Amino acid sequence: MDESDNESELDFDDYYLETDDVGQSDLDPEYLAYSCLSAEQIEQLLNEQIEALTKSVKVTPSLAKVLLHAHNWDVEKVKTLFLSDKNKLLVDTQICVTPHLRLGAFSRLTMPSTCTVCFVTSSPDFLRSLGCGHLFCKDCWIMHFEVQIKQGITTGIQCMSGDCKILATEDFVLSLLNRPRLREKYLQFSFSDYVKSHPELRFCPGPNCSIIIRSMKETKAKRVICTSCKTMFCFRCGSEYHAPADCETIRQWLSKCEDDSETANYISAHTKDCPKCHICIEKNGGCNHMQCYTCKHDFCWMCLGDWKSHGSEYYECSRYKENPNIANESAHVQAREALKKYLHYYERWDNHAKSLRLEEATVQKIKDRINSKVMTNDGTWIDWQCLLDASALLARCRYTLQYTYPFAYFLDAGPRKELFEYQQAQLEREIENLSWQIEHVETANISSLENQVDIAEKCRVTLLKDFLEV
Repeated sequence: MDESDNESELDFDDYYLETDDVGQSDLDPEYLAYSCLSAEQIEQLLNEQIEALTKSVKVTPSLAKVLLHAHNWDVEKVKTLFLSDKNKLLVDTQICVTPHLRLGAFSRLTMPSTCTVCFVTSSPDFLRSLGCGHLFCKDCWIMHFEVQIKQGITTGIQCMSGDCKILATEDFVLSLLNRPRLREKYLQFSFSDYVKSHPELRFCPGPNCSIIIRSMKETKAKRVICTSCKTMFCFRCGSEYHAPADCETIRQWLSKCEDDSETANYISAHTKDCPKCHICIEKNGGCNHMQCYTCKHDFCWMCLGDWKSHGSEYYECSRYKENPNIANESAHVQAREALKKYLHYYERWDNHAKSLRLEEATVQKIKDRINSKVMTNDGTWIDWQCLLDASALLARCRYTLQYTYPFAYFLDAGPRKELFEYQQAQLEREIENLSWQIEHVETANISSLENQVDIAEKCRVTLLKDFLEV
């Protein structure tokens, strides 16, 4: 009983977690070696890089932070630039200006001077300047820092003088800030800036999650899953994982979906008419292979075509047939064709997203069924584990298939698109076969189900290997 209780707690959202173990093969096109670290661990990592630079070129930690932040935390690159031309590096990094532009120091250090912000005359020891030489009183600097920090600006704080863009280093800021709360905010915002500028690091986008992901080998658009909040996302852009679509493609797609949401509202309906007896049917599962409960006609939910035609060598339902002469048509006809094309891809994108949600209920039914069988001594959880494995694989395949539609929408016509559509069609056909077997598990052959799992996963991996940009 303990075994079944533990197994029944498996979450449908974990369909990707099983393949994310440390021992996962690098042959997986989605695989990325990464670790989930705390802020303290990341701070230690950054400090090690800062220390490495300070020891090699003899600069202060504060200056090292500015240099590394400006050059993607590449210690060797900064070291090379520093040794090659120190002055040029400091000027390019906005630490100082060229010597002929720098304002001279007071000729008479004991003489009072006027702050050009508040116009209050002060003694020289009450004035401070950055590498540009522009002098301002401490009070004005502190007020300037407070305003900037409240706006979330820390590593980008610049000189107060007109067009001067010289940056304020950390030690300069902290030497003047005396309010503990403001100092803490400054350090928090600075740390956030350092993480965002580091190519190997990315904050987990999960709600209220403090984990930072570190990529161990590469900084590509690969899948990562936070071990703390279980959020799955793309390492490169931080948005929801979107293979095989690249980051720019999915950004354009989501923007278009948002703009055209009203034109696609009709798709949200969960009912369609049976193409044979015309009775209204509601989709209550993830599978697109529908069977009318009245006339028993088998048809495709997406195109309403006879399901037998979907068993052919080429699964045409996923492919959009463009008008080859559309360029010669009027602007009105072209606009209608563009909308028709968009709705074709949007409907299939949206359908797979809904199918993923509907199949959660199917998985729960499978768990209940397995519990019932185990309770009546009809096998053990291990004997029935293949059903849960098949459900997890189905969700993984459907998730990938969902993101093939934005990819296909923006893909230029040609041999590459034809190959992609062929592989997309194969994956879609095998997914629907797998989904049908899972939903009819009572009558399904277990060995046939396991074979279908292997076929579907091979189709998914093949498509990703050929079209996932790495």
